[in-house]
Amino acid sequence: MAGARKNPDSLRSARWFAPDDLRSFGHRSRMMQMGYAPEDWAGKPVIGILNTWSDMNPCHLHFRDRVEDVKRGVLQAGGLGIEIPTISVDESFTKPTSMLYRNMMAMETEETIRSHPFDGVVLMGGCDKSTPGLTMGAISAGVPFIYLPAGPMLRGNYAGRILGSGSDAWKYWDERRAGLISDEEWLGVEGGIARSYGHCMTMGTASTMTAIAEALGLCLPGASSIPAPDANHKRMSADCGRRIVDMVWEDLGPDQIVTPASVANAVVVAMATGCSTNAVVHILAMARRAGVNLTLDDLDAAGRTTPVIANIRPSGDEYLMEDFYYAGGLRALMSRLGDKLDRTAVTCSGKTLGETLEGAEVYNDDVIRPLSNPVYHEGSLAVLRGNLCPDGAVIKPAACDPRFHVHEGPALVFDSYPEMKAAIDDENLQVTPDHVLVLRNAGPQGGPGFPEWGMLPIPKALLKQGHRDMLRISDARMSGTSYGACILHVAPESFIGGPLALLRTGDIVRLDVPKRRLDMLVDDAELAARRAAWVRPEPRFARGFGYMFQRHVGQANDGCDFDYLTTGFGEPAGEPDIY
Repeated sequence: MAGARKNPDSLRSARWFAPDDLRSFGHRSRMMQMGYAPEDWAGKPVIGILNTWSDMNPCHLHFRDRVEDVKRGVLQAGGLGIEIPTISVDESFTKPTSMLYRNMMAMETEETIRSHPFDGVVLMGGCDKSTPGLTMGAISAGVPFIYLPAGPMLRGNYAGRILGSGSDAWKYWDERRAGLISDEEWLGVEGGIARSYGHCMTMGTASTMTAIAEALGLCLPGASSIPAPDANHKRMSADCGRRIVDMVWEDLGPDQIVTPASVANAVVVAMATGCSTNAVVHILAMARRAGVNLTLDDLDAAGRTTPVIANIRPSGDEYLMEDFYYAGGLRALMSRLGDKLDRTAVTCSGKTLGETLEGAEVYNDDVIRPLSNPVYHEGSLAVLRGNLCPDGAVIKPAACDPRFHVHEGPALVFDSYPEMKAAIDDENLQVTPDHVLVLRNAGPQGGPGFPEWGMLPIPKALLKQGHRDMLRISDARMSGTSYGACILHVAPESFIGGPLALLRTGDIVRLDVPKRRLDMLVDDAELAARRAAWVRPEPRFARGFGYMFQRHVGQANDGCDFDYLTTGFGEPAGEPDIY
């Protein structure tokens, strides 16, 4: 738990402002240049507010205003709030994929905190990669921090129909490709699916990751569920400002919060929410920054014993995050998980998880189901092994047609996204519903950057026959708003010589979700011959951040962090004077 109130002389910011020397003279004079007086910082916690607002990030468009709410809270609690920008990693416009820049965001966050006179920080994020990127960096920096989630947008709407981010885009796109809806209807969906600021309102990656952050104890209780436009979101933002000041005085840092117990809690909560497959790669990286060696096997074990109880799209059929919040939100869901959670885990509130759940109620039993009536009897994700994925692959059984949980069929292999995209719109493509679509060279190095290409489109010929799902395999990721029988994160990836590189069109692929197996039915001698003939592709980058990325990024089963950043949290002992 939080310790006794620390001495103001031991504040980290005092190393910048307190000494009577020339360097501190420079620090103080420049603060005064900006209009601050010594009364603003002397003996007070200086709070960095890392703001990911951007005109190109609709998920965070309200952060320009919310930062003032945070500052108000910091001031009320007796601290000095300093806004500082960070890279705004958005899903909407970044190519080839925002995942390429998650680790850049983590590095920038860590170095921004280390190099500035911050005693504590408020991290403002929400769009998919911002939660792991910000928290990974802050865990490594080691100062007290609190995470302020952006919150989901309002429900989409077109012609009286409720629309969900991503999920309905895929659905209506397939209907348009099948010739079943008009251009007018398509444009109506386009104009109605995203009608306020905030991140995706399905249980996609954004809502998954903010739920994980709260379950880890990094958010105020209930903060992750509040819709972005709700007035409660403004009040929560001010609460974050007040609370971070107390966390500094209590010396409550990430080493006390991100522990094996809280990581286990976060995994269980992720499974119960019907989480995005992207949760795997992010929670592995976040845990390992705190020195917790979470593995794919740990995730699969939790998935076998934790049912999905959040009836939210895409695992659920009807409801969205707005419904989830008004049904009681994440606190209500966690209250239903009983002894599956370690309620002694410490949270940023200074209370244990169990204490924060006192009084939590469920107001709609269909939105947040009891354990006795789950949406799906196991957790959101399953981890597969086999000769196609010796280091693992991920599937979301709750979001696909159950008939594909055990399936055998011939592979139809594509080496690039453009090749696949051209083929699936060819109505003369030789493909049956039993075929297994395969896209390779789309992993961390092959993509490049591990893009969300894994929900391979159903071939147009099959759409016109009425088919809406089929087995698909790739070393890519897919959007958390996606659904279907998609096997993802195949490791090692094909670009570096993983077994997926050896698969050929016509080979028989066998999936058995209950047994957690994924195999190609090709004998070892044939695979050895193919291995001998395989030629590694040329690297994707010759300069810049991509050059560094391809030399240091880990594979999907390791969280795709950089190899030199996974050594744990906290500033080095005897922090050098450069900081």
